[in-house]
Amino acid sequence: RAFGLACIERRGYEADDIIATYAKQGESKGWKVTIISSDKDLMQLVSQQVTMWDTMKNKKIGVAEVKEKFGVDPDSVIDVQALAGDSIDNIPGATGIGIKTASQLINEFGSLEELLDKADQIKQPKRREVLTDEREKILISKKLVTLTKKVPLDQSVDDFSISRIDPLTLYAFTKKMEFRTLSARVKKDFLLNEKTIITDGNGEELEKQIKDSSTNEKQVFKIDEKVSENIEVSYNSYEKIVELDVLDNWIKEIQHQHFFSIDVETTSLDEIDANLVGISFATKPGTACYIPLGHVKESTERGLVSDLCDEQLPLDLVLARLKPILEDPSILKIGQNIKFDLKVFRKYSIRLNSFEDTMLMSYSLHAGLHKHSLDFLSEKYLLHSPISLSSLIGSGLKKKTFSEVNIQAAVFYAAEDADITLRLWYLFKPMLSQSGVTRIYNQLELDLVPSLAQMELDGILVDKKILKTLSTDFSLKIDRLESEVFKLTDEKFNIGSPKQLGTILFEKLCFKGIKKGKGGSYTTDAEVLEALATQGHIVPELVLQWRQLSKLRSTYTEALQNHIKEGSGRVHSSFLSSGASTGRLSSNNPNLQNIPIRTEDGRKIRKAFVASKGAKLLSFDYSQIELRILAHIAKIENLMKAFHSGKDIHTQTASEVFQIPIESMTAELRRQAKAINFGIIYGISPYGLANNLRISRDMAKNFIEKYFQRYPEIQTYMDRTIQSANKNGFVQTLFGRRIYTPNMNAKGPAAGFAKRSAINAPIQGTAADIIKRAMISIPKTLIKANMRGKMVLQVHDELLFEVPDSEVETTLSMVTKQMENACHPLLKLDVPLKVDAGVGLSWNESH
Repeated sequence: RAFGLACIERRGYEADDIIATYAKQGESKGWKVTIISSDKDLMQLVSQQVTMWDTMKNKKIGVAEVKEKFGVDPDSVIDVQALAGDSIDNIPGATGIGIKTASQLINEFGSLEELLDKADQIKQPKRREVLTDEREKILISKKLVTLTKKVPLDQSVDDFSISRIDPLTLYAFTKKMEFRTLSARVKKDFLLNEKTIITDGNGEELEKQIKDSSTNEKQVFKIDEKVSENIEVSYNSYEKIVELDVLDNWIKEIQHQHFFSIDVETTSLDEIDANLVGISFATKPGTACYIPLGHVKESTERGLVSDLCDEQLPLDLVLARLKPILEDPSILKIGQNIKFDLKVFRKYSIRLNSFEDTMLMSYSLHAGLHKHSLDFLSEKYLLHSPISLSSLIGSGLKKKTFSEVNIQAAVFYAAEDADITLRLWYLFKPMLSQSGVTRIYNQLELDLVPSLAQMELDGILVDKKILKTLSTDFSLKIDRLESEVFKLTDEKFNIGSPKQLGTILFEKLCFKGIKKGKGGSYTTDAEVLEALATQGHIVPELVLQWRQLSKLRSTYTEALQNHIKEGSGRVHSSFLSSGASTGRLSSNNPNLQNIPIRTEDGRKIRKAFVASKGAKLLSFDYSQIELRILAHIAKIENLMKAFHSGKDIHTQTASEVFQIPIESMTAELRRQAKAINFGIIYGISPYGLANNLRISRDMAKNFIEKYFQRYPEIQTYMDRTIQSANKNGFVQTLFGRRIYTPNMNAKGPAAGFAKRSAINAPIQGTAADIIKRAMISIPKTLIKANMRGKMVLQVHDELLFEVPDSEVETTLSMVTKQMENACHPLLKLDVPLKVDAGVGLSWNESH
């Protein structure tokens, strides 16, 4: 009840009896009833109208499934249970008779009573004797297993609707029950302030006030009362637009108001293949509409092309009417992940001008705190659960496209999305300035959207033949590695099975360093295998190589082929700004940001990314950008001097840490210094450094200690950052991006991870901000100079461009200059930024 859920109790009856009563009530009214359970005792209720749903197996239990389990129809389940009994529920049943025998007897005699009356006809003497002697016990068993279907109940089904949670009532309950973790979550999620929570010691009396805070959604709603007038969505108020004059009235309202929210529905989530199905608008909270454009008539067979539904306006006519307001820079378009809508409209020669994005608003405000999807934001900030897409289109093999969704259902779903988006915009807009992140949102996240959209639409050319050849080569290498492992272990097994591998390593080969997971099986993750390899064991080293090649083959050389578009030969990855809390872009469908470059095999995959005829690929990579930012933030004089003088920073570090003259430097010492330099940024431990360098833990610990002795400013920075994170709950980049650190008070391994993340976040986040600024400015500069080159890929600190041969030299100069000056005029670093550039016919050649 504290959670707003119906709770039904009746003395003298079990829950199953109450369920049975309500199920039969529903059945008598002609309803379709579903019992959410897999309990066999409830199967006696199953009928043509009453089914069960096993949530563990995601399986429906109907008449056929009951008959398969008990061998009889649901009406006879009670008889079978009475004979078979159940020791767990203390149902005695008949001695020596199980379900199989019981079902045979009931099918033969028709009912339990008929069987007992004709027990003398049973041929088997022992069975005949049991049925005769235990008649009363069997009949008592039937009474015990029979559910009561007439429990006297006061509540009707209408009383079962889920009500909104009252946070203070819920908090009182969780405090009284001493649910400490849950109480803390309730307090945090509903923004309850301890000062306004008044209890008598048992948590039974509460002053119903909510914390007065600029970050509280209820307080923010008061900025515009229109937002709070109708938090509950009234689906019947949403309008379906199928007449031209109605559409024109909406357009006039938008032109008068100069802002509205928008959402598009398409046949696919892949914008390259997607076709418009419909468009939804919202002009005020609760005032929304949907324009169906591409819904098809229901077809008798899946897969058949259907005609368009009759009650729709022509697509071309609607887009012609909408184009002026969509391209008008004086009319603000508000979307959730507006980049998707922007790309879809580009296919129809419409360029969205002047827009805002609630997903990016939430990300700018709350990076590191929670997700930023529309459903999540609606539930968290509006306390409303929207209609799910899967409820309309299904999933798995039966999944359909949105064009096949019933138009009225589409109106409810699509208009609701536009409505929620507008409400969130009202909510988040003032919070941006209150939290001091307006510049991050406007000048980084929002300004980046057109650049990302164009880069995704352009895509990058990929040679399928090279991928096929690599895939074959990798398969041969994988086979050779397997043969070597089997020869060394003297046994064939599934290398991909952690359980089998653990048994081989720790039981057969008796390697030390055993770690077990929660299930009791041996841990064989990369960290364990690398530690074993450091000790000189060959099998773990071969397994690591096997895993890497297997991943390269499945994730890239095979999967990438499926992402190459027919006709263009290009791959169009999608880049998400709000994927990482630090501001780094993430890439998916496919992910092009995790292709390894440290190994020769990983680099070979980059050979498949090629330039079109008459063009080259140009790679621009920030050199040691995070080390440069660390030098600036921590004010490390020696590192800053080294960067200004253009010295090799890793050689410089090795010289200072190991106290060796630069002229006497070896490649191995430089490699070790490089590992420490980059590892320190991520809070590397002696254990991690030992694995990276394949050295002892004591030696790694000694290296790190010497490093901090030489650069004490780094430790000062780390201490200062952790202190700030603990105090404020967030850290900031040099541009002012907030990255929240909610796990600073965690215990165990999570505590160390939280601290390392807090230390790294300002550095990695600033680097992400810098490259985003470069990505915003460079396309504009190229267009202004009438250059035809285009940005085709971003991988962390690297940008890749496809450029006509005649423009290579000019583009090299222009892009390098833009990237090295990306901070200006917002930020001046104490160290210079340096960009390494390369040119080639493939990504591998240019990098």
